[in-house]
Amino acid sequence: MNAKDYIKQLLSIENFSFSLEEITQQTDNKGTSLKFELARLIEKKEIVNLRKGFYLIIPPRYSRQGQIPIQLYIEKLFKYLNKSYYLGFYTAAKFHGASHQQSQKEYVMIQTPSLPDINKNSVDIRFFTTTTLTNKNIIEKKSDAGIFKISSPVLTTVDLIHHQTKLGGLNRMLAIIEELSEEINEIDLSELLTWYPHKSTLQRLGFILELVEADEKLIEILSKYFERDNYYPVLLSPRSSEKPGAVNNKWKVAINIKLESDL
Repeated sequence: MNAKDYIKQLLSIENFSFSLEEITQQTDNKGTSLKFELARLIEKKEIVNLRKGFYLIIPPRYSRQGQIPIQLYIEKLFKYLNKSYYLGFYTAAKFHGASHQQSQKEYVMIQTPSLPDINKNSVDIRFFTTTTLTNKNIIEKKSDAGIFKISSPVLTTVDLIHHQTKLGGLNRMLAIIEELSEEINEIDLSELLTWYPHKSTLQRLGFILELVEADEKLIEILSKYFERDNYYPVLLSPRSSEKPGAVNNKWKVAINIKLESDL
């Protein structure tokens, strides 16, 4: 079997990616001959060399875009990299129905150490890292190619708030957070509060949920959480050159930016 036949076989079982090791084991082409054939398929835009030793297959129905949806290969990519991950931020928001601003870029949270972002052909993936990647607040969804992992509505929301300065600021994401707030349930939030390490982000979450008039039960859960512990004033939008002054809300959030949702 040559490489092209093997790729056709993979597509027939809804498998849209492969590693160099995998195709070497399964085909008659070896060494230089295989590399030459893969280079020819890359040139014809039938495959994309996504990361060293890992390839995406671009079937005819996706040839115009030059890429395939991330849920068709992300699980296999991270098994190949032997790293934990979940689709997060604006990417997860789309899966939760909060796609207020369509973005061609995909966002993935990974366990440290970091990975370089991928920007190849039409594939644009940005990686964020965390030292606290757990199985909590992670949802497994099914695609044609199998399961993939995304952050739950509340984890998506706090990730956006926590990394706001790297993601275009709170105003860019406020409408998305407003839509996500309708998907957050009490179990999701209660689970987050058992492990999430960034108290200042939870203060901002409480403030914003109240601002967008989220379910009162969610506000109550967060209020009770803060009754149990000391917490200190924080800026709504973190800035190293600024310190929070007097605050007049129960979340102790100093409002240092003008919020404007475009919903």
